[in-house]
Amino acid sequence: KLAFQRGVRWVFTLNDDRSGTLLDRATQMSDQHVPVARDADDLAAILYTSGTTGRSKGAMLSHGNLLSNAQTLKAFWDWKRSEPPNLARGAKPPEGGESARERPSADSDDVLLHALPIFHVHGLFVASHGALLNGSKMIWFNRFDATAVAGRLPEATVFMGVPTLYVRLLQEKTLDTRHMRLFISGSAPLLIETWRDWQARTGHLILERYGMSETLMLTSNPCRPEDGQRIGGTVGPALPGVGLRIVDDAGRPCAVDEIGHVQVRGPNVFSGYWQMPEKTAEEFTADGWFKTGDVGRVDGRGYLTLIGRSKDLIISGGFNVYPAEIEGFLNELPGVGESAVIGVPHPDFGEAVVAIVTPRGGTPPDADGLIRALKARIAGFKVPKRVIVAAELPRNAMGKVQKKLLREQQAGLFTHP
Repeated sequence: KLAFQRGVRWVFTLNDDRSGTLLDRATQMSDQHVPVARDADDLAAILYTSGTTGRSKGAMLSHGNLLSNAQTLKAFWDWKRSEPPNLARGAKPPEGGESARERPSADSDDVLLHALPIFHVHGLFVASHGALLNGSKMIWFNRFDATAVAGRLPEATVFMGVPTLYVRLLQEKTLDTRHMRLFISGSAPLLIETWRDWQARTGHLILERYGMSETLMLTSNPCRPEDGQRIGGTVGPALPGVGLRIVDDAGRPCAVDEIGHVQVRGPNVFSGYWQMPEKTAEEFTADGWFKTGDVGRVDGRGYLTLIGRSKDLIISGGFNVYPAEIEGFLNELPGVGESAVIGVPHPDFGEAVVAIVTPRGGTPPDADGLIRALKARIAGFKVPKRVIVAAELPRNAMGKVQKKLLREQQAGLFTHP
């Protein structure tokens, strides 16, 4: 009803059991279709940002953006596809057809196990376009269920997930990954502990990559061994054709391993935000680089390590504090499952560092003990003024911690009597 009220001409439905108006209508149509001609700059989709640090914005992605990224990832992630040796064009398959339950061999065509939501670039474009462009089979889940997904792993070779999905899969009793070729993680930071646990449990190194609604994929750890080593905690070097640079507050290039602002350019980068020309102009530099809003550093091998969002930067007593650095130390301490570090108003320091941690196992960690442990490891101005133990961290549908919500919840911690 809402769509019709807004003037949408056609609305079709498709249910899990293949019922709905879409397929009913499709049966009345020809099985021949002439693609509509489109230029690279034509608008293909508007994807709204996750809004973890502010208001969501509609990123306008062109057909050229989508195509260039899909072609790059097809090659870089080594999607495998071979033509059936016994079928000429137009020939019928053997009687009975192919079995969807057929187990792939180690060198067979790729099969994607897709359990990501399709309102985000990760599931809608990166995963789906990879399989579609390669002509690969796709095992489709309309929602993630750890037990059900684990049960279909023996039929697949490629899986893409957010960190939360890997954490939940590690809780399953059985993980048969003998036919799997590639596990990819993105959309949120993957804890190094999860990366190591996955390797110990399955023998596979998760490939971490970095992308945004505005840019699709930007960097990736190598897929093939000859292209380099997969390094946990990093998101790899820039993808072919993507420009990546780290600059300081004044826009000057940063040295190797120096923390700064991440900026990118390339054929995958969007043209701007829907009906927000002023915001679009703010987000691009004078020489055409997109300001991602992320903070990171690039090492001597060209691998990018993300430190956090620039909007998450805490300025406490005049000192810059990067939350990801403190979170890394906290997550290694006994009893800590996960942490989120935020800045909240403080009458003396301007902002105070506050950490929210979740327990690992059944026993909550001692908040004062965590503060004492951090004082022995990091500079005093980085040590949280308060550690709060919570059952869980608030997340959006893609598994990203909603720090904006945490800041709102703790805003009066030091200012209210």
